[in-house]
Amino acid sequence: MSERKRVVIIGGGITGLAAAYYMQKDAREQGLPIDITMIEASTELGGKIQTVRRDGYVIERGPDSFLIRKQSVDQLAADLGIADQLVRNATGQAYIFLHNQMHKIPAGAVMGIPTEVKPFIASGLFSLSGKLRAAGDLVLPRSGVIGDQPLGKFFRRRFGTEVVENLIEPLLSGVFAGDIDHMSLESTFPQFYEVEKKHRSLILGMKKSQPKQLPQKNSHSSKKVGVFHTFKYGLETLVEALEQQLTDVTIMKGTRVTKIKKHGEQAVLTLNDQRQIEADAVIMATSHTVASRLFEPHGLLKELGTILTTSVATVALGYPKDAMKKDIDGTGFLVPRSSNHSITACTLLNRKWPTTTPDDKVMVRAFVGRVGEEAIVDLPDAEIEKIVRKDLGDILQLKGEPEFCIITRWKDDRPQYRVGHKEKVLRAREELHDEFPMVQLAGASYKGVGLPDCIDQGVVAKDQVIASLFK
Repeated sequence: MSERKRVVIIGGGITGLAAAYYMQKDAREQGLPIDITMIEASTELGGKIQTVRRDGYVIERGPDSFLIRKQSVDQLAADLGIADQLVRNATGQAYIFLHNQMHKIPAGAVMGIPTEVKPFIASGLFSLSGKLRAAGDLVLPRSGVIGDQPLGKFFRRRFGTEVVENLIEPLLSGVFAGDIDHMSLESTFPQFYEVEKKHRSLILGMKKSQPKQLPQKNSHSSKKVGVFHTFKYGLETLVEALEQQLTDVTIMKGTRVTKIKKHGEQAVLTLNDQRQIEADAVIMATSHTVASRLFEPHGLLKELGTILTTSVATVALGYPKDAMKKDIDGTGFLVPRSSNHSITACTLLNRKWPTTTPDDKVMVRAFVGRVGEEAIVDLPDAEIEKIVRKDLGDILQLKGEPEFCIITRWKDDRPQYRVGHKEKVLRAREELHDEFPMVQLAGASYKGVGLPDCIDQGVVAKDQVIASLFK
């Protein structure tokens, strides 16, 4: 225990930050002789977490929230002493914009799967034949497919094409900006496979698996509560607190690792300024493309290089309150692929997250780009703004000049979890374990793209490093 060990974390996004924070915590509490270095290629930490604060607005360029039921971020906030800054989303109706009309997402729909009959039957999202076909889920046998399969194939078999394309696809593919007919069921929503295996019918299974509502003593306690958290002044609050408290970590910003090689039981990292760092353990908290490129000279991680990515852009616009002429009385809407509009989704931020917007303003955040529709992301800012404002003018009757327009491109950024993804990642980890056992992979490219998933991966990588260094 007396010999000091150096751990290098490559990547200063939320995965790397979580690994660094909890490793620092363990080192202090257990008296572990660890020197931690974080190397980040950009000049700022946080990766996709980027918040703009201006004129009373809180504008997210990347993710804007996280699921409360996945407790990793809430726990990290508590550990950092900033849990008092968490806010829950305001609840409200969400819509699908189809055939130039707003349609309410049917009450009781769980990720598009109906668990209540009346709202589904009353919905204008589906034709009578589409509703009858979806009801086939109640009598169809289990699929019999063993192992991974495309999400689209799985859901089309149970509900038919219409329900999938008009409701399930916009809801599920939006998380990954992916193509539902290639997305891996096993790597994205394995719970649906388990529900079918256990209950046969997804409708009956999801209905049974929903937590029962307890009788409420008063009307106030029965009010629906939001299922997402963010921070009052934006998600960058989390990054700022982490950076401030990583006092035992050497942080190197604007520095890139260009080579990695093995020397005995250590990894030797070459930086872009030709300096070299020897490390007893390395956590690669980068994208799979960076990992694949670094290990290509060793003939390793070639399969990771085949994980496809897609590009998206977000467009945030602020207006005076009276600029929106059409009130949809909701928090946002999704746009199916069959639409002739370019935006894929839109959030009414002043409704969903009231703390982000001054009282006399409205703020919307629209999304463009997904698999097969990435070209729009490459257009100049003025063109993207024009397209988005036209769509929002048509849909929401949003008129006049915005007070601001902030466009953020995420180029080749969204990893596509296609069929076989889980096995591909497993093989990559086994390759590294054989040739570079001191290196751990973690991040959104591998096992979940949400903030809690990334934090969990950082913690697992940290645990593996400590276990290997102090056997």
